[in-house]
Parts: sequence; structure tokens; C-alpha cells
Amino acid sequence: MSFRLRLKYYLVHELNYANKKADELIGSGKLKMGGKIISENIIIGDEDEIKLGEKILKQKIKFEYYALNKPAGIESTFNKKVKNNLSSVFPFGDSFFVAGRLDKYSEGLLLISNDGKWVNGISNSCSNKEKEYEVEVEKIMDEHFLEKMSEGVDIGFYKTKPCEIKKMSEKKCAIILTEGKNKQIKRMCKKLGNRVTSLKRIRIDKFYLTELQGSTFKEVII
Repeated sequence: MSFRLRLKYYLVHELNYANKKADELIGSGKLKMGGKIISENIIIGDEDEIKLGEKILKQKIKFEYYALNKPAGIESTFNKKVKNNLSSVFPFGDSFFVAGRLDKYSEGLLLISNDGKWVNGISNSCSNKEKEYEVEVEKIMDEHFLEKMSEGVDIGFYKTKPCEIKKMSEKKCAIILTEGKNKQIKRMCKKLGNRVTSLKRIRIDKFYLTELQGSTFKEVII
């Protein structure tokens, strides 16, 4: 996950140097970051490489960003204790985080990265990032249903923000949210007397599911 720490804190708490030794190293002129000598207790982050002579004390982290087409039946987590977790479709280890989770039985676009700060920015509802879905329901959608969905629905613990909704057929619509509460669309539909039979996310912000061109996942440029 992205971090910003004081160099001394990193030396003491991550590399187990004694406080006195950390102070000595910082003042010795032997530590370098990006080829430049470190002479004070600077703030460092994921993107910084710290060297003591030719020895690397801290590797520079290469941030990676992926779009994934999650199938139905897969949980949006890398927790190995959870059956059918994302590791089965995205085998890149434990250092990645998910932006925009989907419930187990929904499918479509997830964004995955080892850049925790970026993931939080995409996921946080305060960022107002658009998330677009194709949704099929059990009963025919009338004008009352469409109007109430667009205005926002009291789902018991929260009233959802207004959203965009466009009818595609009698039982299918496109919905654009700027938030993402747990099972939000399913809860909204249930509250209005309908049931979601299929839900697919096709877009998060500027990233589209169609860009995957049928592949399970691919690296993207942010």
C-alpha cells in the first residue's frame, strides 16, 4: 500500500536499526536516494529507492494497474481463506488491492493495483467516480420504478445518491452511480419491489470493460 514515512522511522521500524544507528546513518552521507546523498530525515514513499553504498535498503516499488473482467461466482477479495477468491483469475500475489468491489454473483469490471493511494481514490465515494452497470430485473420496469431509482432510494441504513438510469428494454437498464455501497443496486431494486437477475459493471471512470476484448485481465495506463 502507498505510504509516506520519515526516513528514520523506516530505518528503525522496518529495518530494525537502533535509533542512534539510524541517526548516524542519516548524518553520515552514506545514504543515497535517486543518486543524491541524504543529509536529513526526509519523507520517503513507495517510489523512492534508498541505498547504503551499493546495498539497497529499500526497493523502489513499480506500480501496476490492471482491469479485470470478474466472472460471476468469484469473490472480490484476495483473502486466501475465502473460497473462490480473485487469486484464481488474477494470479499476481498478495500486494494488490481492489477498486470497486462486486458481490460474488455479479460480474464485470474491477480495477486492481498495488498503488493503494490510487485504489482509495477510485473507491472513495467522495471522489464521485462514475460506475456504469447493465442490469436485468425480474419484473417489467415502469416509469415509477425508473423515476424512484434515479431520485435515490432509502435502502434501510442509507439513502442513495441520485443516479442516471436509462431503460434498454422492458427488463434491462443501464445505471450510472457515483457511489458504491454493498449490493447497492440490488438493494435499491428490492426496496422498489423488483429483483436483479443479472448485473454487469461495464465502466469505472474512464476505464471500460470492452477494452479487455474478451481477455480476463490486462494492464492499463492511468
